[in-house]
Amino acid sequence: MQAPVQHIINNNHFWLSAERCVFWEEEKALIVSDLHFGKTGHFRKSGIAVPQNIFKEDLQRLVTQIQFYKVQQLLVVGDMFHSTANKELELFVRWRNDLPDLQIHLIKGNHDILKADWYRSANIEVHPNQLSIKGFCFAHDVEQSDCESSASFFFTGHIHPGVVLNGLGRQSLRFPCFYFNHKFAILPAFSRFTGLAAMDVKKNDSVFAIVEKSVIKI
Repeated sequence: MQAPVQHIINNNHFWLSAERCVFWEEEKALIVSDLHFGKTGHFRKSGIAVPQNIFKEDLQRLVTQIQFYKVQQLLVVGDMFHSTANKELELFVRWRNDLPDLQIHLIKGNHDILKADWYRSANIEVHPNQLSIKGFCFAHDVEQSDCESSASFFFTGHIHPGVVLNGLGRQSLRFPCFYFNHKFAILPAFSRFTGLAAMDVKKNDSVFAIVEKSVIKI
């Protein structure tokens, strides 16, 4: 695994991982967005033969990152789950029970529609709109958040950002990316079973493409 890439915001150190997550060093927190756990099970329930190993691989990647960074808390910037409960979420609960000391904060996204009792039973602290920690605000969609105006920086998700890299002969490839401007960051979807929205990158933006197992600044 490639070493993570450091990105400093307001004297805080954030490490960008090719596994589509960010480690916040000062808070010992892993920041992720759009995991969409249960999505493959939702498709199979609808008669579409999506293999369950996609979900298992995503979950294992999350476990590996938690162990690698020795995190104390997991900050999920929305869409942790995809829809109503299914067998994949039963597997998630078993995993959750193996890490009882890990704090999980979920800032609800548009797909997080499970009942409040389910989140409580899985020991997940749910924040309906946003979560503020030491001047940083976490919300699923920056356009719909009502974070305090005093927040110095926002972390968001929702749109599954991507960047298009052009090559010779009109060839182009699209990759997931971390997108930063002076006020907010948009995190890539953690799940690999998602689409991408091409970002309109402006002059002073910072964009880091995830290419294979590497994070590359564009």
